Amino acid sequence: MIWLTWRQHRRQALFTLVALLALAALMIPTGLLMRASYAEKGLGECLRVLNAAQPDPDRARSCTRVLNQFADQFNSMSLLGVLFLVLPLIVGLFWGAPLVAREVEQGTHRFAWTQGIGRRQWALVKFGFVAVVAVLAAVVYGLGMSWWVAPLTGAAQQNRFDVFFFDMQGVTPIGYTLFAVALGICAGVYWPRMMPAMAVTLGGFIGLRILLTVLARPHYLPAETRTIPIEGTIGEPGGASGDWIIDKGIRDAGGTMVLPDAQAACAANPANPAAPVGPAGGKCPPLEEFGEGAYNWQLFQPADRFWLFQGIESGIFVALAAVLLYLAVRRIRRVA
Repeated sequence: MIWLTWRQHRRQALFTLVALLALAALMIPTGLLMRASYAEKGLGECLRVLNAAQPDPDRARSCTRVLNQFADQFNSMSLLGVLFLVLPLIVGLFWGAPLVAREVEQGTHRFAWTQGIGRRQWALVKFGFVAVVAVLAAVVYGLGMSWWVAPLTGAAQQNRFDVFFFDMQGVTPIGYTLFAVALGICAGVYWPRMMPAMAVTLGGFIGLRILLTVLARPHYLPAETRTIPIEGTIGEPGGASGDWIIDKGIRDAGGTMVLPDAQAACAANPANPAAPVGPAGGKCPPLEEFGEGAYNWQLFQPADRFWLFQGIESGIFVALAAVLLYLAVRRIRRVA
């Protein structure tokens, strides 16, 4: 049965392998080029300068110029990442959905299930083979993408929690791919026609991804809060490098939110540190408007939770995939 399954799906497996090799041939040279340029320009040191609590203005300007040069040279590369965002869905549509739906639509299931192989055994072998191949492909492109995109996220000063970067790298593509395949298989069992199965896979995958990204991901772990004084701060405070800022605002001395989704800064007055000045001199405008003692407030997920969040989200999708495959195996006994 395993040999028969390989012969039936070897073309898809070989096409998948060729596609991965083509992507590797493109991304390994470009990844090495980006990393060489990143090191040559000293961007690692520049990021430490820019992320300092009070960066030196001259060095900050020089570093910003170098970062902009790197961005102008390589930012178009990030468009390749869009392909990795849709790969799990493509696998679900063209590997998962047709697995049962095509057999039933073409009537070949009656022959396959009357050759001494029970439906459950047929399903376990077929579903297992497709799931294993999909997971192997997801491991390759998920971890490979983590290596490839690192210079871009660093130079752009984008933290890895950004929706675009979080979804395309690490272990989450493994969960997304396994879920997409399981959803396609389950849809093909309950709606054993190609087009309905693919439509359910498309809508279910996109809908659940949006739902979890918007409503669930910010709350996988309790968020932390941070207060940053307005006095003596240069530029807009952004917190520690890589933190995911979920919410922010300006609060008065009593803790009441007076201006949501905003931050303020005023440099210290060398002549009178107790009276910080605004960008154009004079008394600090935010303190005049909101009162002495006003401060910046942030609700955030720390940067060091990135891999934990990756594991949580991947685990959710793997668990959902297991449930869908279980339902598909139970249901297949009643497919006519």
